[in-house]
Amino acid sequence: MKYLFLLRTSAQIPNDPGAPEYAETFAAFTRALDGMREAGVLIDCSPLEPVEMATTVRVRDGQTLVTDGPAAELREQVGGYTLLECANLDEALKWAATIPTALTGSVEVRPVLSVPTPA
Repeated sequence: MKYLFLLRTSAQIPNDPGAPEYAETFAAFTRALDGMREAGVLIDCSPLEPVEMATTVRVRDGQTLVTDGPAAELREQVGGYTLLECANLDEALKWAATIPTALTGSVEVRPVLSVPTPA
């Protein structure tokens, strides 16, 4: 089963590659992802641009409304995602705990609904 990890944090992730915090965070993510790759469960993973770069689309009464910014103002914002193929939820939770975001924010683990393709 596929599981999507939504990486949420209120902490500012350092974006200066010369900063020690950046190197530590990058190394921790690399270790976690390397473990997932070696186990053959990693499908995809990527950080997201800052929430200020978000655009939200809503359709109301047939009108498309486009707003700069996130869909909701929350203390914690989604900063990235990871998609895994795991045998079960217990395995997915084990991998979620290896992601550094779990130390400063949260990793929301969601099963991906399998929808049959129409014939």
